[in-house]
Amino acid sequence: MGFSLSPLAQQNGFRMEAFDTVGSTNAVALERAQAGDPGRLWIVSKKQESGRGRRGRAWATSHGNLAASLLLTGNFELKTAATLGFVAGLSLADALDAVCPQGAVSVGIDGIGASRSDLRVELKWPNDLLANKAKLAGILLESTHLPDGRFAVVVGIGVNVVAYPEDVPYPATSLKQLGAACDAETLFLALSDAWQENSRIWNEGRGLADIRKRWLKRAAGIGSEVAVRVDGSVLRGIFETIDEDCRFVIRDNDGERVKIAAGDVHFGAVASASAG
Repeated sequence: MGFSLSPLAQQNGFRMEAFDTVGSTNAVALERAQAGDPGRLWIVSKKQESGRGRRGRAWATSHGNLAASLLLTGNFELKTAATLGFVAGLSLADALDAVCPQGAVSVGIDGIGASRSDLRVELKWPNDLLANKAKLAGILLESTHLPDGRFAVVVGIGVNVVAYPEDVPYPATSLKQLGAACDAETLFLALSDAWQENSRIWNEGRGLADIRKRWLKRAAGIGSEVAVRVDGSVLRGIFETIDEDCRFVIRDNDGERVKIAAGDVHFGAVASASAG
């Protein structure tokens, strides 16, 4: 089975370019934007060799994982475009619900007798998706101004379908490790479909309040201790919520409410080990 778009995505004018191997799906999407592509274009691959994560980190994938980037163009502001990361997280979570229904996952993170009801998919601010507290996927947004004055944003989504990195300072997992019988093509088909509903709700930022509510229902770590690394310093406290602008809100150790626009979030034991 090859990559394909859902019927609803095709009906709404979305297109796709598929690669078996690519340097970076985000880079290809940005190249298409500079060449005049009108957007609504998915770039997908089962292997990415020179992708980028947040803050310039390397982001390569094993063959069989999913690397997908969506190119969108328009006149929306950068602040508005940044909230597409929350649309992407919700869409991926919805896609996983669709392809991993109850009973489809037979192995828990400890490898013993777990079912789909034991698989907890959560969204970690600002751009990760966790399965049973381990990182399953990451999201990266990149943007550029176009020669004709328009604005382009690329929503990059990487999912550990068959393999996950082991040389990282946080727990990670893959769908295969979790026992899910799902390949990259099946997941992408569901993702391209789930994007339609979530982007409709988002409505170029006008529906952000509803996206925020949906995101909070799947949020990881609310009410727990957290450490956030911001520009070389570490803020510690209790994760309370994300605000109307989707900033991370914590109650620090002095009882003050702090709003954070960008940073690396660590929970629990990982907070002590990695963010100190």
